[in-house]
Amino acid sequence: MKKTLWLIVFLVINFGALGIGVLLMNNGPGSSWYAALNKAPWTPPGWFFGVAWTTIMICFSIYMTYLIQAKSTSLIWLLFFAQFILNTSWNYIFFNQHMVLLGLLLIVLLTVLVGYFLVNFRNLMKQKTWLITPYFIWLIVASSLNAYVYFNN
Repeated sequence: MKKTLWLIVFLVINFGALGIGVLLMNNGPGSSWYAALNKAPWTPPGWFFGVAWTTIMICFSIYMTYLIQAKSTSLIWLLFFAQFILNTSWNYIFFNQHMVLLGLLLIVLLTVLVGYFLVNFRNLMKQKTWLITPYFIWLIVASSLNAYVYFNN
């Protein structure tokens, strides 16, 4: 498949994941439950989350486009869909079900998974590895936010 088509496929899947996540969180950030939580002092303003996730998913889509063209294996597809499931389910678990500890476990697993992409494909991806770095960094921040909520509420 051509690079442009792969990019479109990954953009649709990744932004679809964001859309599914929004549906599953059931107005989570606007809920009275979330508003009442003791949140980390470094919690960014609400608008920042949209900017961050938009940037992350564009970069991750470009990264996956190059990765799949360089090495399309069942392991890469398995890892990609595992991150999709972990990413979308976190919204439901944390915001909808208020299961903060399980949410923390999911986001840590997602961070490890994205870290696996970052480390294990860096020789293949070379400079393009930088495209997945924002995702990894954001997940570290998000994990710290989730951990703060768990330990302080």
